[in-house]
Amino acid sequence: MPADSQSIRVFVVDDHPAIRDALRDTCQRYEDLEIIGESGTAEDTFAGLETSSPDVVVVDLSLGDAHGLDLIKSLTAQAPHLQILVYSMYDESVYAERAIQAGAAGYVMKSAPVASLVEGLRRVAKGEIYLSERMTSRIFQKLINPQPPGEDIDIDALTDRELEVFHLLGEGYLLDEIKDKLHVSRSAVDKYRRQAMKKLGCDSIRDLLRYAIRWFHAQGSGRSAAAPDPPASQEASGPPTEETGP
Repeated sequence: MPADSQSIRVFVVDDHPAIRDALRDTCQRYEDLEIIGESGTAEDTFAGLETSSPDVVVVDLSLGDAHGLDLIKSLTAQAPHLQILVYSMYDESVYAERAIQAGAAGYVMKSAPVASLVEGLRRVAKGEIYLSERMTSRIFQKLINPQPPGEDIDIDALTDRELEVFHLLGEGYLLDEIKDKLHVSRSAVDKYRRQAMKKLGCDSIRDLLRYAIRWFHAQGSGRSAAAPDPPASQEASGPPTEETGP
């Protein structure tokens, strides 16, 4: 944690140059925030951290060469002292708790006011956890009233890997592209895909793909992650799929 008289040194990981520029402009408006490095890929992040000593690493979940959750786990394993703040367009109700479990100290959605990002940076730099009031309340509710097993199966039922594959399918990636992005085998991707299909109650890979696309676009529109209709209500026609044998 930086001393009160020092700036909070921030390293930004985001594959959109415009976002990195916006974060730099934002931090320049505050005397206690300083961008000391940036990268657009997970690979460049590790190289950049070798030559800098940030107090906080701001991580986007959508990167060209990796999933943000995997990067967070790797960073936490290699540099446990780093404080990580996720800054993402993806719905916090789906990813915030997973990000904290992976090793992040906070989660801010890109749709949130700039003040939330600034407060998040300051809080995690002090070693505190930062989440929105909505997300904090949701976690407390889960602790107070845990959901009985087998009831209302939804996205929360997926493991991190299953969610990553489901998310990338909805984003339009093919299986070979997903295996390269997640650095796993194609058979592993297919396994995660079929496990997600079973947990989400989809009757086929095609149904899973339609559901993933609807879910992904619901995320982009700012609706709740649980907003898409269940698979049974989807149309009979749909985009082509990469079917594999059982």
